[in-house]
Amino acid sequence: EMIRLALLSAILASASAFAPMSGLPSLARSAKPAMSVKMQGSDMSASVPFLKRPVNLDGSLAGDVGFDPLGFSDVFDLRVLREAELKHGRFAMLAVLGFIVQEFYTFPFFPKMAPVDAHDYFVTQGGGSQIIFWISFVELFSVVALFETIQGKREAGDYAFDPLNLATDEVTLARYREAEIKHARLAMIAIGGFIHQFWVTKQTVFEQLG
Repeated sequence: EMIRLALLSAILASASAFAPMSGLPSLARSAKPAMSVKMQGSDMSASVPFLKRPVNLDGSLAGDVGFDPLGFSDVFDLRVLREAELKHGRFAMLAVLGFIVQEFYTFPFFPKMAPVDAHDYFVTQGGGSQIIFWISFVELFSVVALFETIQGKREAGDYAFDPLNLATDEVTLARYREAEIKHARLAMIAIGGFIHQFWVTKQTVFEQLG
């Protein structure tokens, strides 16, 4: 009996796929209650559905999915947090690229070694002080930019850097901002994974994939 009911259900489901077009308006009307249910649940976080959406994360920023389980957005200025997130994310994207490229190519005047070992080697050779110097130099400009952001003179992370003129209009700019923050977050996770994976396995990324 159960098999017959299952077959009957399958037949009815298949037949509904070939229903006439006149049935579409009723489907559209039936979708309205679902929309209202979604609106009622909008006070919950989209990324962590069982947590309340943080009050300050209202969706106005690119990539905002209501993820702030530790409540940083309730304590710190959201523009400062976004500036820091973009800065770390951009460095992480460069780090991921450098980490992978170094597995395949090394300048002739540098010794060939794994990226993590290269970091330790160049710190002992004085590279660490150079990194600190140049990062400090960059930070001087970023502090000035951060004050402008707090004063409302610029968007967080916006240095008007678009040499290829990719953001030709506001719609395109919004799409690139969304893409950047997604790639930045992925890169921050990726570079941490690359380094810890090497510490555990003593293998580089492609060595482990192979």
